[in-house]
Amino acid sequence: DDLPKLKCFSLTCYADTRGYDNLVVPLLRRMSYLEELTLYIRILYGSIFISGIYLDNEILSHMLRLRTFTFYFASETDIIDSAIRISDSDIGRTFTNVKLGQVASIVDYFELDYMICHIFSLPVKFHRLEPVTNNIPNIVFNSVTHLKLHDKKPFKHEFFIRLARAFPFLQSLSIYNLEPPNWRPHENHRYHTDWCSIVDYPRLIALDMNDASTYYVEHFLNETKTHLPCLTELKIWYDQLEKVTRNFTSDALRHNCAKFCERCSVICRVNAKLFLQYEEEKEKKMRMV
Repeated sequence: DDLPKLKCFSLTCYADTRGYDNLVVPLLRRMSYLEELTLYIRILYGSIFISGIYLDNEILSHMLRLRTFTFYFASETDIIDSAIRISDSDIGRTFTNVKLGQVASIVDYFELDYMICHIFSLPVKFHRLEPVTNNIPNIVFNSVTHLKLHDKKPFKHEFFIRLARAFPFLQSLSIYNLEPPNWRPHENHRYHTDWCSIVDYPRLIALDMNDASTYYVEHFLNETKTHLPCLTELKIWYDQLEKVTRNFTSDALRHNCAKFCERCSVICRVNAKLFLQYEEEKEKKMRMV
């Protein structure tokens, strides 16, 4: 049965769902009198990835009174034919309905048999995006405060510079990447020139690096590479922290580590007392000089 009195509907689901085709679509079909619609959905192994043509046929054609449609879809699916590669521009050409307004898309491939297609209305009005890869569009996401990075390709310093610019209000960042940049012998000099500027995250409060290479731990804890003035929560494996700080003796990491001691209410898998002892010994050495 239709829902004639329903004028506004919003559904935000941050978890992956397999029930979009069977549960969400039938529900939307009952909302033919809807005027405002907001959807944030991550579809896992759906029957089809979302495109402009799909939205026209499956949603807009059933909601003739719809005036405002704010959306973010992430479709994760297996690739049947690896020879066929869909690009961002291919997805963009499917958005011909002016009712959708400005739309952006991101297409990411993992190996040869798996892909994720993101499509979203502009400007982005949601607070969370995941998973984000090296493929960041040239867009400023002013509303996004929570972000999860996941890629099998390594993140380089240039990527983190773009990340800070694209997400200026970022408060929570999670990194899943076990691959450090692979510098070839003739590119060794680039390892040092890559860190040519400090990346600033002025509002970042929480940082999760439990599933990150020590390369990224070094990136965020080294004050000559990253500025973290507001960080209060750090999730990290103790052995990684011990390694990158050279058993808590690295001067380059001293300042950021000391700040964590003073501010952090929760530090997962890390003994905060070691930080305090580390800072106290540094102060003693400075007094002796």
